[in-house]
Amino acid sequence: MLATNRSRRATIKARAIATRLAASCKRRPRSIATHFIAAGVNPETAGGAASGMKAAAKRIGLAPALTARTRKTVKRGRAHITRPVTRWTRGQVQRLIAAYRPRKAEYVAAVARLAATYAA
Repeated sequence: MLATNRSRRATIKARAIATRLAASCKRRPRSIATHFIAAGVNPETAGGAASGMKAAAKRIGLAPALTARTRKTVKRGRAHITRPVTRWTRGQVQRLIAAYRPRKAEYVAAVARLAATYAA
């Protein structure tokens, strides 16, 4: 009984996390990779497909909704590297889906999944 309750609670927790992330992508600008992850794409695949979408954004002349700087900690948090990050709205990502034509099968599937998520 305890093992089934643990697995049930783990499933509910995972669904809640996914729902919150998807809702967050609807409310405010997020990175392109975050939009992919919220649609249920593997993080490694999401990173590669996001990189291709950024190239498509340059090609069509689409600028991000928000550009910020974030601190990435290194060496157990003692040092940090400040790097620029870009945030994209849901509407911008939909425009990028139309403009991005990936060749790699994983990326084609990832973009199809993202498009299906935004179509619903």
